[in-house]
Amino acid sequence: MKITKLTTWQVPPRWLFLKIETDEGIAGWGEPVIEGRAATVEAAVHEFSDSLIGRDPRRIEDIWQMLYRGGFYRGGPILMSAMAGIDQALWDIKGKALGVPVHELLGGAVRERMRMYCWIGGDRPGNVAPQAKEVVNKGFTAFKMNGTPELAIVDSHRKIDEAVARVAEAREAVGSDIGIAIDFHGRVHRPMAKVLLRELEPFHPLFVEEPVLAEQLHCLPQIAAGLGYPIATGERLHSRFAFRDLFEARVVDIVQPDISHCGGLTEARKIAVMAEAYDLALAPHCPLGPLTLAASLQLDFISHNAFIQEQSMGIHYNVDNDVLDYLVDPEPLRIVDGYLPLLERPGLGVEINQAFVEERARTGHRWRNPLWRHEDGSVAEW
Repeated sequence: MKITKLTTWQVPPRWLFLKIETDEGIAGWGEPVIEGRAATVEAAVHEFSDSLIGRDPRRIEDIWQMLYRGGFYRGGPILMSAMAGIDQALWDIKGKALGVPVHELLGGAVRERMRMYCWIGGDRPGNVAPQAKEVVNKGFTAFKMNGTPELAIVDSHRKIDEAVARVAEAREAVGSDIGIAIDFHGRVHRPMAKVLLRELEPFHPLFVEEPVLAEQLHCLPQIAAGLGYPIATGERLHSRFAFRDLFEARVVDIVQPDISHCGGLTEARKIAVMAEAYDLALAPHCPLGPLTLAASLQLDFISHNAFIQEQSMGIHYNVDNDVLDYLVDPEPLRIVDGYLPLLERPGLGVEINQAFVEERARTGHRWRNPLWRHEDGSVAEW
């Protein structure tokens, strides 16, 4: 079997899809994208295609190593995201060629269904109580919300009080049995993070995500020591080497690799196994489309330390199109009572509606993350 063609499509709301075709008529799909940099990742995918055409797609590890080590400059969000989508598509091809889901190729499932969570509250969190009740009524046992809008590096305690009040509102709305994850989104700098982390403790978060930016993780032992709830991070780390340093620092409890940003299933599997050795939980990051979600679930189903999965159905970014729109049959990704059943179909387990992809690609997107500024005019973290 040989790779014959790579085709990409930018589709709403902010995704990039990749199809890899072979001379035996078997094709695989992947999702190589950085939110807000889809065109840049797309260019990297097509640069990699020079090394892929004519290769046997079933030699996934060799291809991964070739793409990673074949360039003098390597790593980073763009190149690793391009590799991620390629890697997903190769696993999709191999599973389809053998007639089995990817999790069968990686050792077989350790669970029959995966616990899922969803988003509430939007970018500048608000109206959280009604939304929290709504998702619980749909059967979810956990949800995530942004902790704050923008915060200056040192800001007023009023903003801390407002953030705590929103979490208190959500907790009062759903009771003590529902998991509330709180995403700081890298918006909270060290001086404010150490205050807010402790103020949230009475509300027993499921976890707090990205309490500081990835480049400031060294400060977590000082600002998060002794907290009675888990700390999560990892969406902006792009290889097992970056996660190794995180594990050695012993600063987090939950790791969140993004399978469209960290080199794909091949690399995410290695990260998950490394995390297990440190007794860390796995909760893959996934605010993206159906292929990223399907690939994440394939990892969840083989990882004993996976405990919950993010998904973006109905998230505030999904304007015009949503996750299930691009599937021929949405049933494999249909969430039932807060869980998603084991994916049983070959490959990644979902079938993309190419005609719809081509139609929506004519609209495409130029999604960019918001640019926020503080009251003094300086740029704020989004």
